[in-house]
Amino acid sequence: MFDIGMSELGLIGVVALVVLGPEKLPRVARTAGNLLGRAQRYMADVKAEVNRQLELEELRNVKTSLETAAHDMHKSVSQNLSEVQGSFDDAWKEATAGLNGETDPSISDGFSATGLPAPDYPRKRRKKLSGNTVPQWYRRQARVRTHALSGAARMARYRVK
Repeated sequence: MFDIGMSELGLIGVVALVVLGPEKLPRVARTAGNLLGRAQRYMADVKAEVNRQLELEELRNVKTSLETAAHDMHKSVSQNLSEVQGSFDDAWKEATAGLNGETDPSISDGFSATGLPAPDYPRKRRKKLSGNTVPQWYRRQARVRTHALSGAARMARYRVK
């Protein structure tokens, strides 16, 4: 910062000793050192704050660029999806155009297209599990308590006779 060598510092020290005297010089030097330390800490805090503000501004720029990219991606995907949906709807209309006017009585009365009755399979019902799904053998092996004992019952059970 300043180009002060050892000779200049010695000259400043001698002048301060003559002007202030040997009694006040240590106190003044201590105060000057404290003020210099405070100034350095303040400058470091200012630098850190400026760096944080610059990083925050960079993050905001990155955020806006990502948001615009995501918006553009969403827009292109939605356009492609609407095009595919439109082409699918057109193809579906073409494929089902001949079926709309015809009604097949064999399908409506429970028979399949082959003329055989449609199979009526019974639906299997799943057994509902109870709230306790841990097997008994595992409980006995892991020594999980199944019944709670009151304090008096525990004392009576484990009482030494």
